[in-house]
Amino acid sequence: MAYTVKGRTQTALAEINITPLVDVVLVLLLIFMLTAPVLQSGIDVAIPKTRSVNQVTEERMVVTIDREQNVFLQDKPVNVHELPARLRAGGGDPAHRVIYLRADERVPFGAFASVMDAVKQAGITNISIVTRPIEK
Repeated sequence: MAYTVKGRTQTALAEINITPLVDVVLVLLLIFMLTAPVLQSGIDVAIPKTRSVNQVTEERMVVTIDREQNVFLQDKPVNVHELPARLRAGGGDPAHRVIYLRADERVPFGAFASVMDAVKQAGITNISIVTRPIEK
């Protein structure tokens, strides 16, 4: 927008410079593109392979044990002794809730059994163990 004052043409200061705005938007886009895969990666667990595997399409509460025997509830670290209280805090009738238990194949059975016992202490008896199919 231009206007004339005493024979000279001047431009208005109301024009917005788009270049810095585009730079900021591109930097934010780059940051989100780099951090999104990290946020979705979850916990690295080598799940055991079995012949019979059922596909699950609905979201459920997942308890994970990694190879260092760390326990996670929905990708958040939790102490095994605090697990029953956290599961009870989830709400709903514990007898009708389903928990998916993922464990690394190198986890000793004792650690696996202690996590299953902690889930049962919360009153949840429907525990599904997550496996993956054997590839031919």
